[in-house]
Amino acid sequence: MLEVINDFLSGKVLIVLIVGLGSYFTIRSRFVQLRHFFHMFAVFRDSLKGSAGQLSSFQALMLSLAGRVGAGNIAGVGIAVTLGGPGAVFWMWVTALVGMSSSFFECTLAQVYKRADGDGLYRGGPAYYIQHGLKLKGMAVVFSILLLVTYGFAFIGLQSYTVTHSLQNAFAFDPQHTGIVLAVLLAITFIGGIKRIASVSDLLVPIKTLAYIGVTLYVIGTQIEHVPAMLETIFKSAFGLDPAFGGLLGSAIVMGVKRGVFANEAGLGSAPNVAAVAAVKHPGAQGVVQAFSVFLDTFVICTCTALLILLSGFYTPGFEGDGIVLTQNSLAAVVGDWGRMFVSVALSLFVFTCILYNYYLGENSLQFLTRNRAALMTFRGLVLALVVWGSMQDLSTVFAFADITMTCLAFVNLMALALLFKVGMRVMRDYDEQRRAGVKQPVFDSSKFADLDLDLKAWPTNPSSAPQTDAQPQGVPAAQR
Repeated sequence: MLEVINDFLSGKVLIVLIVGLGSYFTIRSRFVQLRHFFHMFAVFRDSLKGSAGQLSSFQALMLSLAGRVGAGNIAGVGIAVTLGGPGAVFWMWVTALVGMSSSFFECTLAQVYKRADGDGLYRGGPAYYIQHGLKLKGMAVVFSILLLVTYGFAFIGLQSYTVTHSLQNAFAFDPQHTGIVLAVLLAITFIGGIKRIASVSDLLVPIKTLAYIGVTLYVIGTQIEHVPAMLETIFKSAFGLDPAFGGLLGSAIVMGVKRGVFANEAGLGSAPNVAAVAAVKHPGAQGVVQAFSVFLDTFVICTCTALLILLSGFYTPGFEGDGIVLTQNSLAAVVGDWGRMFVSVALSLFVFTCILYNYYLGENSLQFLTRNRAALMTFRGLVLALVVWGSMQDLSTVFAFADITMTCLAFVNLMALALLFKVGMRVMRDYDEQRRAGVKQPVFDSSKFADLDLDLKAWPTNPSSAPQTDAQPQGVPAAQR
């Protein structure tokens, strides 16, 4: 029954809403993700600079990539290709393209309505823009509870199961012992709070991402002469024009969109929680950075996995097996048996950072519901217990339940995004107008948005940091120019 409900909600209704609203946001914003595409790289470079005692935009990006870049980039792509054929890859691209606009607006709104927590850091996310933007406290509480249950508890147990059993298959490690070691490493990280979680993500996310991309690019490079023909197969299969995959047209669309949505998480309401923690000069800058993370997740990493599978010679139409096995055997077919171990290690790093990301989402939702210190410590204890418990359980039922609660979570977020879209457009236009005026790093002046319920500690009126333009040297007061 849970699988039937989950298939209907996440496989049909949610996909239509996410792709439909993403397309609407894209058109209304005049393709914000394409207009700012090359600007994304400049903002990404600037995001490396942080303020003392605060989290930088780069750290927020690494934290969001810790969640976006996970098992879905390995197993999810394998499942999409297995059930939908090469054409599923094209529909993953389409989903990511419209998802970049959804991510821009949800992360921009998370920045607009973020709150200073008193320790020099910020908290925000859908619960905060629902409460302060829509004035719907009850809806915000529902969202926080769904986020806590889905990411704070269920998905952490599932991630623990995935990593411990992957290491068991590759190295014969005992799952229970691996679960205990994992719990200890997580406990050490949790004690340091969001700053330590961000620091660990800073270290592991680039390593896991670059190592995985490097190995897959090596495989692609060894088969470079076949890449044009494979890209042609992807495009033809996406529209049912390839005879070998003509019967998979419907599955290609459904699996490509579904796996694309759950790989990059655009519109689901999870990434805005970490996007809000960064100290930035303008909310639009963080929206641009987070749109870039969707691009990196799907157009780069998922595409690398797909080409690895399709070029390896291991995959054949009608392949039956799980996504991890397909990716492992595809790499092993090119580089040898060490490829299976590499995928297992890569998956372990992906899952470890995903657990950190899921924990922070749970903590953020708990902090919205209560600031009680005992509640936070109890939550941490439960998370660590779930890590050990999840390493020894078959969690398929829990997974189906978590998928349903995550779908409900996305419904709430998408509803809020639609209702607050006009606010998002105002902020985007302010960002665009400053850039057209030559401002290299637009600055958000909350006095222009006095009708919104903003935290003036996070967004002061008449900010002292004057906008820097191409023609104006930084640090020169406006009165002297």
